Amino acid sequence: MKINKQGNVYTIVYIIVMVLVVGTALAVTSLSLKDKQQANADADKMRQILASARITATGGEIAEVFSAHITATPVYNTNGELIGDDAFTVDVANECKKQGDDRKLPVFVCQTEDDGTKYILPLYGAGLWGPIWGYISFDSDGTTVYGAYFAHQGETPGLGAEIEKSKFSSQFEGKTMFKGDRFMPVTVVKKGQKPTGNEDYVDGISGGTITSKGVAAMIDNCLVPYQAFLKSLSKEHQ
Repeated sequence: MKINKQGNVYTIVYIIVMVLVVGTALAVTSLSLKDKQQANADADKMRQILASARITATGGEIAEVFSAHITATPVYNTNGELIGDDAFTVDVANECKKQGDDRKLPVFVCQTEDDGTKYILPLYGAGLWGPIWGYISFDSDGTTVYGAYFAHQGETPGLGAEIEKSKFSSQFEGKTMFKGDRFMPVTVVKKGQKPTGNEDYVDGISGGTITSKGVAAMIDNCLVPYQAFLKSLSKEHQ
């Protein structure tokens, strides 16, 4: 039977076949690249964690440097009790949506070459146009910030996106999270202003007010549940 290539039936069958062929090709390609995509995502996460402890790693050396410096990946609850040992797989974005007592709190224990043991805590929040996230490393005293790293998904270049620059993150170095026994996370304020409380602070991004406030809210929301853990470090350090 001769097929009428100008008819509707031929057109419909042709479209269906092409959709199936293209769809199958895309599915196969996606599956074949899945492991590589995950490996790239994991490597970038490792790079960011290391950056918060002032350790630079690039390219194929990232995993090796991470393994050399990150000596433990415990997970705690809000009482400071150990509940797991694989911080890397904890979905911080999901945990931040939970009530404090229900959260899993991942910690990355980092051994630096010159400055001893650091404790790296992950952050996740919202900026002006999308998610923002980061990591803050603490000295062994559990209160002094050693370093910080922040990133974003879609903040405005030259404005909110500046949170990813060292000019912003380096301000956190040496700031403290406790005033006496009171836990007071470092906050972000408009340049030239001071917070109403006694907490340490850094200058926000000029023209990036909403993103700066997002960073402040992220730090508060994500670090408050770690109070018990950080206090335990402080007691060990005494």
